[in-house]
Amino acid sequence: MSRAFVFASESVTPGHPDKLCDQISDAIVDRMLDEDPASRVIAECAIASSILFLSVRQASEARFDAADLARSVISEVGYTEVAGFNARDCTIMTSLQTLPGAHQQRLDVSLLADEGALDGVVASNHVTAFGYACDQTPQRMPLPVVLAHRLARGLDALRHEPGFEYLLPDGKAQVAVSFEDRSPKGLYSVTVVASQRSAAGPDAAALERLLRERLVEPCLADGGPGLDPQTRVFINPEGPVIGGGPALHSGLTGRKTAIDAYGEYARHSGAALSGKDPLRIDRVASYAARHLARNVVAAGLASECEVQLTYSIGLPGPVSLQVHTYGTGRVREERIREQLEHLVDLRLAGVVRRFGLQGLPRAHDGRFYRRLAVFGQMGRDDLDLPWEREDLVDMLKAETA
Repeated sequence: MSRAFVFASESVTPGHPDKLCDQISDAIVDRMLDEDPASRVIAECAIASSILFLSVRQASEARFDAADLARSVISEVGYTEVAGFNARDCTIMTSLQTLPGAHQQRLDVSLLADEGALDGVVASNHVTAFGYACDQTPQRMPLPVVLAHRLARGLDALRHEPGFEYLLPDGKAQVAVSFEDRSPKGLYSVTVVASQRSAAGPDAAALERLLRERLVEPCLADGGPGLDPQTRVFINPEGPVIGGGPALHSGLTGRKTAIDAYGEYARHSGAALSGKDPLRIDRVASYAARHLARNVVAAGLASECEVQLTYSIGLPGPVSLQVHTYGTGRVREERIREQLEHLVDLRLAGVVRRFGLQGLPRAHDGRFYRRLAVFGQMGRDDLDLPWEREDLVDMLKAETA
């Protein structure tokens, strides 16, 4: 990568069709784990104009109406009386399948307290997952995606304020940042796409002025280089977006993996995180790798760190752990790798136990994974995420001193 470059990341609001699918899928994960922490489930959703298809494969003792739960999420997101797609009128098709040998596939949660039993919980899929952290922001995340999430969250909040009722739940924000030597230097451009219920909303010029004053400027006033006269600001650059949501474009669970991770600034496994119980190795490994990378940066061992974890089918722990510090390491990468392997149990069941992943829905009013499904699954400072805790810092400093 050249010394000077521009990098852009995007985020979307809860009403974007892909994120609506993620929330429905994770609402099902929440409900199953809330009722039965031993549940195993994969829930996938596809949405288009007036129709939603939901596929659930599960081994669980939880009992609920998946279609009713989907309508509840659609309504809470804001699709109530919207033409073309709303909670009341949309057609919902479901495919619900109980996995063969369902009782044997459920996780015996008591095994997590038995050290000798952890090797019996093995990966059912192969995955190479990447965790990343840097010192660009307090969240140890790349600046472009942090700012994009901030704008998307602000856009979603704005439509609930008086005078902005014409805004729909579907929106998008993109932020491009200028870098020199991998350090942020300025805001190159900011783009906001907001959908309206109808053409009766404000004209393009008025909407641009309102969103710039009430959204863009407040959201970017601190926590980064800030707007300057050279920053390009675009509001609905292709013209008014009328209708929006599934009536305008389709959605699919797991299609926004870059938004869930690092805004494409760093590598990720590419596998969907939403819609999977927290014993699925692609979800677990992504959280574990992020936890390690964040603690390496927080401990001051590097300004930038990528951790790679590779798991193979039938084995309880990773077959490979690699550390890359992009030349910013203050300790040899091999030394960091050795200490991470020594300090943390990276077996699948060990990570589930350390983070308490099976019990998180019960501890958060049955809505943990659904909340996690929007505005990124890494670097969140509005949720107490166990993989974001900097609880290895003192040990890493001591071991590498």
